[in-house]
Amino acid sequence: MSRTALKTSGTIRRAMSLRLRMMLLFCVTVGILLLGSYTAVYFAARSVVRTQMDRRMAEAATLLTNDLDSDPNDADILAMDGPDEYFETVSPSGSVIALSKNLHNRAIPWRPGLRNPVTVHDRALGSLRVRSTPVHHGAASETLLLAMPTRETDQTLAGFLDLLLILFPCSLLVVGAVAAWYVGRSLQPIAALTRETSQMAERVRSAGTVAISAGPSGDHPPLAAAGRDDELGRLARAFNELFACMQAAVAQLRQFVSDASHELRTPLSVLQGETELLLQEPRSPAEYHKALQVIESELKKLSRIVESLFTLSIADAGQLRLVREPLYLNETLEEACALITPRARAKGIRIERRLSEEISYLGDEAFLRQLFLIFLDNAVKYSARPGTIRVSLSASNESIRIEFQDEGVGISPEHLPHIFERFYRVPQPDDTETQSGGLGLAIAQAIVRAQNGSIECSSVPGEGSTFTISLPRIVEPVPVET
Repeated sequence: MSRTALKTSGTIRRAMSLRLRMMLLFCVTVGILLLGSYTAVYFAARSVVRTQMDRRMAEAATLLTNDLDSDPNDADILAMDGPDEYFETVSPSGSVIALSKNLHNRAIPWRPGLRNPVTVHDRALGSLRVRSTPVHHGAASETLLLAMPTRETDQTLAGFLDLLLILFPCSLLVVGAVAAWYVGRSLQPIAALTRETSQMAERVRSAGTVAISAGPSGDHPPLAAAGRDDELGRLARAFNELFACMQAAVAQLRQFVSDASHELRTPLSVLQGETELLLQEPRSPAEYHKALQVIESELKKLSRIVESLFTLSIADAGQLRLVREPLYLNETLEEACALITPRARAKGIRIERRLSEEISYLGDEAFLRQLFLIFLDNAVKYSARPGTIRVSLSASNESIRIEFQDEGVGISPEHLPHIFERFYRVPQPDDTETQSGGLGLAIAQAIVRAQNGSIECSSVPGEGSTFTISLPRIVEPVPVET
């Protein structure tokens, strides 16, 4: 096939709708089956008709053969003049001995060696069905030929064939109509599903993120086909789940962008204000130094926010790569406590450690230290003055348990499920400030999940909170310096 023909064929296939392709496939398949069935029926009918004719010929030949065996006189053959039955006796050499009267001295077109029975053709008699039967006269023998015209059977078979030729296109028309109805009925739910899905997409485009923030319920009813208990129902339910996830993801993204913009606006406003203040008029070195300290502090905040966002984006993409190296968790946790101790002392907070047990682990030391510092920093930030922060480390055969317990303001039960969301703010009891609102706990959760662990939080408002980290036990011999 030429390249042009292949291109044309591909264009036709793309232009044909699914409904038309299914109808054509259904009609072609059923048409082939009907053609094969009708052909088999025709040949079966022809076999039955010929078998019945051969049976009649066998019965007639048997009666005449018995008569010739008992009375070897060919005069009976000469006197026969029945309709549609021709008789002839032939010698072993093939010469004609006697002919029935209705043959009018015209021999039956037959020769020895032909299969029995056989269909032959004669110009005057037409198509004949010939059967040969041996006849014995003592020591002598001859062959009796019985011929019957196949005119009636041929007409019957021709009429039956004409009937099949009429039934075949009619059957195809009926099959086409049934296929059109059935395919249309079968594709109707898919068409409805397509319309509803298009409407969902249109609502997303027209309403934007404002409408999406309404969530999967409310303005966005689920696909009606989801109630079906079949493949289409499962497809509709998958679409509903996909759309619900999309709504949640877009709403979360919208909230994240809003919160991130809010977090970045404050340090940027401070930087802009300090810069404008410095540029208004000459300042003393001390004033420049003080302003630069403020700018440095705000730049550090911006740097931490950007680094946190970058870490979370890598975690969301599943590309947070941890370096697996042998270490002692108690040493890493002790280092984190030492780093946070000056801030804790400044607030009159004591850090109580329970890290006597050496626990070997295979993990990323830098990320683990960052993880511990996040919880220690939050504990110092929200603990009462004075107070105590309790840090404990324990291990079993299957997991490692790390607890950070503070004596802070605590978290209300309705806020606990959301504290690991990015920029989520927990109102303080006096409603004057907000607790958390950063990215620390979200980063902590990403690091723990990358280590195949989990975080749990229990809190009592006014008494404090306890964060528990569970890590799978990954033991690796730690090299000992000599």
